[in-house]
Amino acid sequence: MTVIAVVGPTAAGKSALSLALAESLGGEVVNADSMQLYQGLDIGTAKLTPAERRGVPHHVLDIWPVTEPASVAEYQRLARAAIDDILARGKVPLLVGGSGLYVRAVLEEFDFPGTDAALRASLEAELASVGPLALHERLTAADPVAASRILPTNGRRIVRALEVITLTGAPFAAALPSDPVPFYPSVQIGVDVETPTLDARIAARVDAMWSAGLVAETRALVSQGLREGRTASRALGYQQVLAFLAEECSEQDALDETVRATRRFVRRQRTWFRRDPRITWLDGTDPALADLALRAVHAHRAGAP
Repeated sequence: MTVIAVVGPTAAGKSALSLALAESLGGEVVNADSMQLYQGLDIGTAKLTPAERRGVPHHVLDIWPVTEPASVAEYQRLARAAIDDILARGKVPLLVGGSGLYVRAVLEEFDFPGTDAALRASLEAELASVGPLALHERLTAADPVAASRILPTNGRRIVRALEVITLTGAPFAAALPSDPVPFYPSVQIGVDVETPTLDARIAARVDAMWSAGLVAETRALVSQGLREGRTASRALGYQQVLAFLAEECSEQDALDETVRATRRFVRRQRTWFRRDPRITWLDGTDPALADLALRAVHAHRAGAP
């Protein structure tokens, strides 16, 4: 049976479409948003509440404390186990989210290079000592392609790239298969909207998150170790609120920077997903979005182009 992936940028309408498809097809949702894996990161990740899920089962949510570093390999194992269980029960799995690497890790034959605790600790100590820009310069010299795809401020990814290069002797980009082999048969539906509309949606969503209590949620998570969490502390919204709580900026500055950072993130999501010709793109503002998505699913199942 086919896995249906619903992908695309933040705020484009993936969650609403996934619920409509699940209700029409007898489906269950498997989360592919890397920050919704964290317990307590609810408001800032737009995680659907149990009531908002309308009775549709959701899997691979709230699995890690905020102190746990992200592991795509561990996510792959958990997501595939959830999909296999859904398929075994005769239901339709819907893989839903905007984390492109996580989607690929599930849908394709994808083996991750190992890790070395001593090497990782050495690189992280160096990151703490000299900062991400210096390590990014080293990455640029070793693997300019990888460096061009990783923000100079993203210390966690820079460290991982350098670790893989050191362990394998090959470019970090080589860890991503260039000729993907499917692990599951799948149909991928991409949801996007025009940039001006999406920009307005992002601003409205961030305002709504602030009104819903994002600052209070972040403050509560600080007591659970959010500041020490290498991955969760960098989540959009939470990173900016942490800066406000540390008196590094005003609350309005934190809100405004969350909007700007989310828009920058959307551009990276589009760059990632638009490279994949297997994705069928639909307009998230189309009133017939669900019907068009169902048509694409049925066409795929029937072997239509």
